[in-house]
Amino acid sequence: MINLPNDDKSCGWYSVLPPAEPATKLAATQKADYAIIGAGFAGLAAARRLAELKPNARIILVDAQRVAEGASGRNSGFVIDLPHKFSLEHPDPELKQKLLGLNRTAIAQLQGLVDKYNIDCQWSAAGKYQGAVGSRGEAHLNHFEQLMKNLGETYRWVEKEELTKVLGTNYYSRAIFTPGSYLMQPAALVQGMGKNLPKNIELLEESPIRDLQKSDGKWILHGDHGTIITPKVLLATSIFTKEFGYLKNRLLPVMTFASWTRPLTDEEMKRYKGELDWGLTPADHAGTTLRMTADRRILIRNTYKHVPKYGKSIGNETRQWVQTDHRRAFLARYPDLADVPLTHTWGGIYAISRNFTNFFGQLEDGIYASACDNGVGAAWGTISGTLMADLVVGADSQNLADIQYVTGMPNLNPPEPLLGLGVKFRINLAKWQSRSEL
Repeated sequence: MINLPNDDKSCGWYSVLPPAEPATKLAATQKADYAIIGAGFAGLAAARRLAELKPNARIILVDAQRVAEGASGRNSGFVIDLPHKFSLEHPDPELKQKLLGLNRTAIAQLQGLVDKYNIDCQWSAAGKYQGAVGSRGEAHLNHFEQLMKNLGETYRWVEKEELTKVLGTNYYSRAIFTPGSYLMQPAALVQGMGKNLPKNIELLEESPIRDLQKSDGKWILHGDHGTIITPKVLLATSIFTKEFGYLKNRLLPVMTFASWTRPLTDEEMKRYKGELDWGLTPADHAGTTLRMTADRRILIRNTYKHVPKYGKSIGNETRQWVQTDHRRAFLARYPDLADVPLTHTWGGIYAISRNFTNFFGQLEDGIYASACDNGVGAAWGTISGTLMADLVVGADSQNLADIQYVTGMPNLNPPEPLLGLGVKFRINLAKWQSRSEL
């Protein structure tokens, strides 16, 4: 039995979208040249690339939920060009340069789609601040500066006075600004890409795949009301890849949480005194992510939780204490906006691995996967999905060679209950160590 996504229905990004058209669902027996499971960043990119490479093929893209309801529509709205913090510390400079190139290829790809289809998703070349609250955060910033120098990347220091004018709060002491990141409304971007797929892609939503079986050289994907028969299956399923029997005991399901306000009124904007359309990530990775959206919403993201049962691990009580934590962080930064409520609190699941390695490649005959984004899903999902399609059809490229260079096999996890206890301990320890930066 495959455990399915069970996301809460309180995602702010998704809630403000216009109502979606009725879903087309899997019914009867369908035959396809290629089937892709998962319609997030990776699945959408894989389907689009397959359609470009094989314009006469029949391609089915199937998802258990609606497009943008899952993890791809639940992040904080950053598309980051720089390798993740832990990858930046990798001893191999060539690996870091390849990751940087792959991320920037993904950003250019997304930019092209936003422009081509006029996707209204607050797409913005705003860059990114990495902010410190106190001495612990500033020590992390000094380390980050050295990593930027080693990488040969552009950055600049932003001191407290300038930072306060941007953020509308004097809570932060210093920041480093890097110009290559983009901001967006993730649910709007993902939904917009789903609405503008090539003609030879059939998108089936609200159609969970319950089982994979092989018969006579073909894969049979069993749904509730129909099946898909195909020789090639692409798993763009991230943490749920292990539900199909692959990468078992190698991926960790972690949920991070965000809350946001309603749009600030004109009068509240005067009290806020900052700018619109910026994003700040914490110098200390366990700290707080902060955003002001282009439509005047302040977003707070922190709090991590190990979720072995995915969305079923989270109830209303958990969301309430998460919102209480977020409210505390909001008031610490914006005490003059104490009357502004947090209207939505939501979580999103992503996969991490103990050796911080992403999987990309063939799992067995006819089964391919990109899994384990390690928390940087927008750029990584886009480029890994695109290149998974190239791998399936045998289209060689430098980018394909690069992604094969930087990926590998996630380490095995210890057995339960040691795994759950260990993850909970690490999360709580990181929160305690970073308490001054929250």
